[in-house]
Amino acid sequence: MNGLSFRELCCLFCCPPCPSRIAAKLAFLPPEPTYNFQADETGSRFSLNLSEKAEWQYSDTEKENIEGFITRTSRGNQIACLFVRCSSNARFTILFSHGNAVDLGQMSSFYLGLGSRINCNIFSYDYSGYGVSTGKPSEKNLYADIDSAWHALRTRYGISPENIILYGQSIGTVPTVDLASRYEVGAVILHSPLMSGMRVAFPNTKRTWFFDAFPSIDKVSKVTSPVLVIHGTEDEVIDFSHGLAIYERCPRAVEPLWVEGAGHNDVELYIQYLERLKQFVSVELVN
Repeated sequence: MNGLSFRELCCLFCCPPCPSRIAAKLAFLPPEPTYNFQADETGSRFSLNLSEKAEWQYSDTEKENIEGFITRTSRGNQIACLFVRCSSNARFTILFSHGNAVDLGQMSSFYLGLGSRINCNIFSYDYSGYGVSTGKPSEKNLYADIDSAWHALRTRYGISPENIILYGQSIGTVPTVDLASRYEVGAVILHSPLMSGMRVAFPNTKRTWFFDAFPSIDKVSKVTSPVLVIHGTEDEVIDFSHGLAIYERCPRAVEPLWVEGAGHNDVELYIQYLERLKQFVSVELVN
Protein backbone atom coordinates (compact mmCIF):
# COMPACT_ATOMS: atom_id res chain seq x y z
CA MET A 1 0.00 0.00 0.00
CA ASN A 2 1.55 3.25 -1.23
CA GLY A 3 4.93 1.51 -1.29
CA LEU A 4 5.38 1.56 2.49
CA SER A 5 6.77 -1.41 4.37
CA PHE A 6 4.65 -3.35 6.90
CA ARG A 7 6.66 -1.82 9.76
CA GLU A 8 6.13 1.69 8.43
CA LEU A 9 2.40 1.10 8.03
CA CYS A 10 2.17 -0.13 11.62
CA CYS A 11 3.95 2.98 12.83
CA LEU A 12 1.61 5.21 10.83
CA PHE A 13 -1.69 3.65 11.94
CA CYS A 14 -0.78 2.66 15.49
CA CYS A 15 1.11 5.82 16.51
CA PRO A 16 0.99 8.36 13.70
CA PRO A 17 3.44 11.26 14.16
CA CYS A 18 1.89 14.67 14.68
CA PRO A 19 2.79 17.42 12.19
CA SER A 20 4.83 19.37 14.74
CA ARG A 21 7.07 16.35 15.38
CA ILE A 22 7.58 15.75 11.66
CA ALA A 23 8.39 19.43 11.26
CA ALA A 24 10.85 19.48 14.13
CA LYS A 25 12.59 16.33 12.92
CA LEU A 26 12.86 17.22 9.25
CA ALA A 27 13.08 20.94 9.04
CA PHE A 28 14.11 23.20 11.86
CA LEU A 29 17.79 23.54 12.73
CA PRO A 30 18.22 27.17 13.82
CA PRO A 31 21.90 28.08 14.23
CA GLU A 32 23.31 30.21 17.02
CA PRO A 33 22.41 33.80 16.02
CA THR A 34 25.08 35.33 13.78
CA TYR A 35 23.86 38.92 14.07
CA ASN A 36 22.08 41.46 16.20
CA PHE A 37 20.22 44.69 15.52
CA GLN A 38 21.25 48.09 16.79
CA ALA A 39 18.36 50.55 16.96
CA ASP A 40 18.54 54.13 15.72
CA GLU A 41 17.26 57.08 17.76
CA THR A 42 13.66 56.42 16.67
CA GLY A 43 13.79 52.78 17.71
CA SER A 44 12.05 51.69 14.49
CA ARG A 45 15.04 51.11 12.22
CA PHE A 46 18.04 48.95 12.98
CA SER A 47 21.56 48.58 11.64
CA LEU A 48 22.95 45.08 11.13
CA ASN A 49 25.83 43.92 13.34
CA LEU A 50 27.37 40.64 12.19
CA SER A 51 29.43 38.06 14.05
CA GLU A 52 32.41 36.35 12.44
CA LYS A 53 30.22 33.35 11.59
CA ALA A 54 28.23 35.51 9.18
CA GLU A 55 31.21 35.76 6.75
CA TRP A 56 30.38 39.19 5.30
CA GLN A 57 32.14 39.45 1.90
CA TYR A 58 31.73 43.15 1.19
CA SER A 59 32.90 46.48 2.59
CA ASP A 60 31.25 48.00 5.65
CA THR A 61 29.90 50.85 3.53
CA GLU A 62 27.71 48.36 1.65
CA LYS A 63 25.99 47.47 4.91
CA GLU A 64 24.43 50.91 4.72
CA ASN A 65 22.21 49.48 1.97
CA ILE A 66 20.67 47.07 4.49
CA GLU A 67 17.77 48.13 6.69
CA GLY A 68 16.57 45.94 9.54
CA PHE A 69 13.41 46.11 11.58
CA ILE A 70 11.13 43.99 13.76
CA THR A 71 7.51 43.12 13.00
CA ARG A 72 4.96 41.09 14.94
CA THR A 73 3.13 38.04 13.62
CA SER A 74 -0.51 37.06 14.15
CA ARG A 75 0.74 34.42 16.60
CA GLY A 76 2.47 37.01 18.80
CA ASN A 77 6.08 36.45 17.80
CA GLN A 78 8.45 39.24 16.85
CA ILE A 79 10.39 38.45 13.69
CA ALA A 80 13.46 40.12 12.26
CA CYS A 81 13.30 41.50 8.72
CA LEU A 82 15.95 42.82 6.32
CA PHE A 83 15.52 45.01 3.26
CA VAL A 84 18.62 44.86 1.05
CA ARG A 85 18.80 47.64 -1.54
CA CYS A 86 20.86 46.09 -4.31
CA SER A 87 19.84 48.30 -7.23
CA SER A 88 18.54 51.84 -7.64
CA ASN A 89 16.45 50.92 -10.68
CA ALA A 90 15.18 47.47 -9.68
CA ARG A 91 11.67 46.68 -10.88
CA PHE A 92 11.29 43.58 -8.70
CA THR A 93 11.80 42.92 -5.03
CA ILE A 94 12.39 39.32 -3.99
CA LEU A 95 10.69 38.11 -0.81
CA PHE A 96 13.23 35.45 0.14
CA SER A 97 12.43 32.58 2.53
CA HIS A 98 15.76 30.95 3.39
CA GLY A 99 16.76 27.38 4.21
CA ASN A 100 16.60 25.62 7.55
CA ALA A 101 20.09 25.93 9.09
CA VAL A 102 20.90 29.60 8.44
CA ASP A 103 19.77 33.01 9.62
CA LEU A 104 19.72 36.52 8.18
CA GLY A 105 23.29 37.20 9.26
CA GLN A 106 24.63 34.28 7.26
CA MET A 107 22.42 35.08 4.27
CA SER A 108 22.99 38.85 4.12
CA SER A 109 26.14 38.66 2.01
CA PHE A 110 24.48 36.24 -0.42
CA TYR A 111 21.45 38.52 -0.73
CA LEU A 112 23.57 41.52 -1.67
CA GLY A 113 25.50 39.54 -4.27
CA LEU A 114 22.45 37.87 -5.77
CA GLY A 115 20.36 41.03 -5.96
CA SER A 116 23.19 43.01 -7.54
CA ARG A 117 23.68 40.36 -10.22
CA ILE A 118 20.02 39.97 -11.22
CA ASN A 119 19.00 43.61 -10.59
CA CYS A 120 16.51 42.97 -7.79
CA ASN A 121 16.18 44.28 -4.27
CA ILE A 122 15.79 41.57 -1.66
CA PHE A 123 13.57 41.46 1.41
CA SER A 124 13.97 38.59 3.85
CA TYR A 125 13.00 37.56 7.36
CA ASP A 126 13.97 35.09 10.05
CA TYR A 127 11.47 32.44 11.08
CA SER A 128 10.26 32.33 14.67
CA GLY A 129 13.13 31.01 16.79
CA TYR A 130 15.80 31.96 14.25
CA GLY A 131 18.28 34.80 14.64
CA VAL A 132 16.76 37.49 16.86
CA SER A 133 13.18 36.42 16.08
CA THR A 134 11.24 35.30 19.14
CA GLY A 135 9.15 32.17 19.62
CA LYS A 136 9.81 28.64 18.45
CA PRO A 137 9.93 27.27 14.92
CA SER A 138 6.81 25.36 13.89
CA GLU A 139 4.71 24.81 10.80
CA LYS A 140 1.97 27.19 11.97
CA ASN A 141 4.53 29.84 12.88
CA LEU A 142 6.14 29.43 9.47
CA TYR A 143 2.92 30.49 7.74
CA ALA A 144 2.34 33.35 10.19
CA ASP A 145 5.94 34.50 9.72
CA ILE A 146 5.70 34.90 5.95
CA ASP A 147 2.30 36.56 6.26
CA SER A 148 3.81 39.16 8.56
CA ALA A 149 6.79 39.65 6.24
CA TRP A 150 4.47 40.01 3.23
CA HIS A 151 2.36 42.68 4.87
CA ALA A 152 5.44 44.53 6.14
CA LEU A 153 6.90 44.57 2.63
CA ARG A 154 3.63 45.83 1.18
CA THR A 155 2.91 48.52 3.77
CA ARG A 156 6.36 49.71 4.85
CA TYR A 157 7.80 49.94 1.33
CA GLY A 158 4.64 50.27 -0.75
CA ILE A 159 5.63 47.55 -3.21
CA SER A 160 2.82 46.22 -5.39
CA PRO A 161 2.22 42.45 -5.61
CA GLU A 162 3.02 42.39 -9.34
CA ASN A 163 6.52 43.65 -8.51
CA ILE A 164 7.20 41.01 -5.86
CA ILE A 165 8.91 37.70 -6.60
CA LEU A 166 8.50 35.05 -3.91
CA TYR A 167 11.67 32.95 -3.56
CA GLY A 168 11.75 29.90 -1.30
CA GLN A 169 14.73 27.64 -0.73
CA SER A 170 14.36 24.16 0.80
CA ILE A 171 12.11 24.54 3.88
CA GLY A 172 11.54 28.12 2.68
CA THR A 173 9.51 26.74 -0.24
CA VAL A 174 6.83 25.69 2.27
CA PRO A 175 5.72 29.19 3.36
CA THR A 176 6.40 30.45 -0.17
CA VAL A 177 3.93 27.99 -1.73
CA ASP A 178 1.41 28.68 1.00
CA LEU A 179 1.52 32.45 0.41
CA ALA A 180 1.58 32.09 -3.38
CA SER A 181 -1.53 29.89 -3.24
CA ARG A 182 -3.40 32.81 -1.62
CA TYR A 183 -1.95 35.86 -3.41
CA GLU A 184 -1.06 36.47 -7.04
CA VAL A 185 2.41 37.96 -7.36
CA GLY A 186 4.89 38.82 -10.08
CA ALA A 187 6.47 35.37 -9.97
CA VAL A 188 7.53 32.49 -7.72
CA ILE A 189 10.88 30.70 -7.51
CA LEU A 190 11.01 27.32 -5.76
CA HIS A 191 14.57 26.21 -5.07
CA SER A 192 14.87 22.57 -3.95
CA PRO A 193 11.19 22.28 -2.98
CA LEU A 194 9.69 19.40 -1.02
CA MET A 195 6.32 17.80 -1.69
CA SER A 196 5.55 17.18 2.02
CA GLY A 197 7.22 16.10 5.22
CA MET A 198 6.08 12.49 5.01
CA ARG A 199 7.34 12.21 1.45
CA VAL A 200 10.79 13.26 2.62
CA ALA A 201 10.78 10.86 5.59
CA PHE A 202 9.17 8.00 3.64
CA PRO A 203 10.15 8.43 -0.04
CA ASN A 204 7.59 5.89 -1.30
CA THR A 205 4.62 7.78 0.15
CA LYS A 206 2.06 8.40 -2.61
CA ARG A 207 -0.63 10.38 -0.78
CA THR A 208 -0.94 13.12 1.82
CA TRP A 209 -1.83 11.70 5.23
CA PHE A 210 -3.93 13.74 7.65
CA PHE A 211 -0.94 14.06 10.00
CA ASP A 212 1.50 15.11 7.29
CA ALA A 213 3.41 18.39 7.59
CA PHE A 214 4.28 20.90 4.88
CA PRO A 215 1.85 19.58 2.20
CA SER A 216 3.08 21.86 -0.59
CA ILE A 217 2.18 19.30 -3.23
CA ASP A 218 -1.51 19.89 -2.42
CA LYS A 219 -1.22 23.68 -2.51
CA VAL A 220 0.98 24.35 -5.52
CA SER A 221 -1.81 23.71 -8.04
CA LYS A 222 -3.50 26.85 -6.63
CA VAL A 223 -0.55 29.08 -7.51
CA THR A 224 -1.62 31.31 -10.40
CA SER A 225 1.68 33.18 -10.81
CA PRO A 226 4.56 32.06 -13.09
CA VAL A 227 6.71 29.52 -11.25
CA LEU A 228 10.37 28.67 -11.82
CA VAL A 229 11.46 25.40 -10.17
CA ILE A 230 15.16 24.82 -9.48
CA HIS A 231 16.56 21.51 -8.23
CA GLY A 232 19.86 19.64 -8.20
CA THR A 233 19.69 16.17 -9.72
CA GLU A 234 21.87 14.70 -6.93
CA ASP A 235 20.09 16.34 -4.01
CA GLU A 236 20.84 14.19 -0.96
CA VAL A 237 18.35 15.92 1.37
CA ILE A 238 15.24 16.49 -0.77
CA ASP A 239 15.27 14.06 -3.66
CA PHE A 240 15.11 15.42 -7.21
CA SER A 241 11.74 13.68 -7.63
CA HIS A 242 10.21 16.33 -5.34
CA GLY A 243 11.19 19.11 -7.72
CA LEU A 244 9.80 17.19 -10.68
CA ALA A 245 6.47 16.55 -8.96
CA ILE A 246 6.09 20.17 -7.86
CA TYR A 247 6.92 21.35 -11.38
CA GLU A 248 4.31 19.05 -12.92
CA ARG A 249 1.60 20.40 -10.58
CA CYS A 250 2.25 24.11 -11.31
CA PRO A 251 -0.40 25.59 -13.66
CA ARG A 252 1.98 28.28 -14.92
CA ALA A 253 5.38 26.63 -14.62
CA VAL A 254 8.12 28.05 -16.84
CA GLU A 255 11.10 26.06 -18.10
CA PRO A 256 12.69 24.59 -14.94
CA LEU A 257 16.36 24.49 -14.05
CA TRP A 258 17.58 20.97 -13.34
CA VAL A 259 21.22 21.31 -12.30
CA GLU A 260 23.03 18.13 -13.29
CA GLY A 261 25.26 16.82 -10.49
CA ALA A 262 24.24 19.47 -7.95
CA GLY A 263 23.29 18.52 -4.40
CA HIS A 264 21.16 20.32 -1.84
CA ASN A 265 23.55 23.10 -0.85
CA ASP A 266 25.62 23.88 -3.93
CA VAL A 267 23.16 24.75 -6.72
CA GLU A 268 24.16 28.43 -6.45
CA LEU A 269 27.75 27.56 -7.37
CA TYR A 270 26.80 26.44 -10.89
CA ILE A 271 26.94 29.07 -13.62
CA GLN A 272 23.55 28.10 -15.02
CA TYR A 273 21.92 29.16 -11.73
CA LEU A 274 22.58 32.87 -12.24
CA GLU A 275 22.04 32.63 -15.98
CA ARG A 276 18.57 31.12 -15.53
CA LEU A 277 17.58 33.69 -12.91
CA LYS A 278 18.72 36.57 -15.12
CA GLN A 279 16.75 35.16 -18.05
CA PHE A 280 13.65 34.71 -15.91
CA VAL A 281 13.72 38.15 -14.26
CA SER A 282 15.04 40.30 -17.10
CA VAL A 283 13.44 38.66 -20.12
CA GLU A 284 10.55 36.31 -19.33
CA LEU A 285 8.86 38.48 -16.71
CA VAL A 286 9.07 41.72 -18.67
CA ASN A 287 7.80 40.42 -22.03
